[in-house]
Amino acid sequence: MNRPALPAAFALAALLALAPAGARSAAPENAGALPADGTVPFAARRVATFDRPWAIAFLPDGRLVLTEKAGRLFLVTQSGARTAIEGVPTVDDRGQNGLLDVAPSPDFARDSLLYFTRVAPGDGGGALVLARARLEESGGRARLRDPETLWRQQPASRGGQPGGIIAFSPGGRHLFLTVGDRMEPDTAQDPDAARGKILRLNPDGSAPPDNPMAGRAGIRALTWSMGHRNPYGLAFAPDGALWEHEMGPRGGDELNRIRPGGNYGWPEVSNGDQYSGWPIPRHATRPEFDAPGLYWTPVIAPAGLVFYHGPQFPAWQGSALIGGLRAEGLVRVVFGADGTARQADRWVLGRRIRDVAVAPDGAVWVIEDGDGAGLLRLTAK
Repeated sequence: MNRPALPAAFALAALLALAPAGARSAAPENAGALPADGTVPFAARRVATFDRPWAIAFLPDGRLVLTEKAGRLFLVTQSGARTAIEGVPTVDDRGQNGLLDVAPSPDFARDSLLYFTRVAPGDGGGALVLARARLEESGGRARLRDPETLWRQQPASRGGQPGGIIAFSPGGRHLFLTVGDRMEPDTAQDPDAARGKILRLNPDGSAPPDNPMAGRAGIRALTWSMGHRNPYGLAFAPDGALWEHEMGPRGGDELNRIRPGGNYGWPEVSNGDQYSGWPIPRHATRPEFDAPGLYWTPVIAPAGLVFYHGPQFPAWQGSALIGGLRAEGLVRVVFGADGTARQADRWVLGRRIRDVAVAPDGAVWVIEDGDGAGLLRLTAK
């Protein structure tokens, strides 16, 4: 398969991007075969149980917002008491599709806005939708008021791998959104298709004027990077760098430092192979593509990404915490001064971990995957 030429704006942004010295040329570590740690430095307590939960996020007051894939949204106290949030729009609950991520506005204490993603049913399949609504509470009840669609995938897709992860930039001026390839891999290299992209939007859904292809028509104006497969983690590091992880095919889960205009190569290159066993060229064979900072073969099936800050685990400051579905646990990644990434720890919990978040008190919270899944609080032993 031949890679189409990148638009000139993408090439210019690639030249101007301030990547750390040597980040593109250094060979990434394969952490897939590294052994798990023999002991865990935390105690895990089950706080509540949910059915097919997908994402968690903390509000400024210490409560969580939690999504269930079937289309349910909850407020949850740290003691486990829950309040169902009414007014959630209809979702297309099939496979990996449904109600996905949720993120409070950076100014939530003032505007009470929740941003959320879902796959909405429609002709030709389901469409990934980014929306926001005001959270209103009264008389022990909670409701989404005046939901507003900010962006909608066009056309819809029948496949899974929707992405849908939200991250606000430091300072809250911009919103970043992952869009998976929806099991249509060739479209990840099509600059006019949303699939396989990371988008950068203003909080109202409009296109920022300094995007790599600002002023271009359609999805190009929103595109920040391309060539992604199945991105279920997106977060900013303390130094302001944006990191993303995505599931590879048969091997090759990736942790990528995202730069404006970057092309991460899917499906032209991968450190994994097709499920049939047919090989895919490796990143090293195509240096024009951005290679991952770290990858896993065998896979961990990463889901959820957060950078740690808090008093519970002082040695973890600035580390990335990643949930593992296949790995059934939690992975900690540390970063060198030159931007290189290295897996420092992998702890087996015996549970498929779908998302991870850090509470205001520094405790780490994770949710399990599937029916009867636990919401767990991890505190230092």
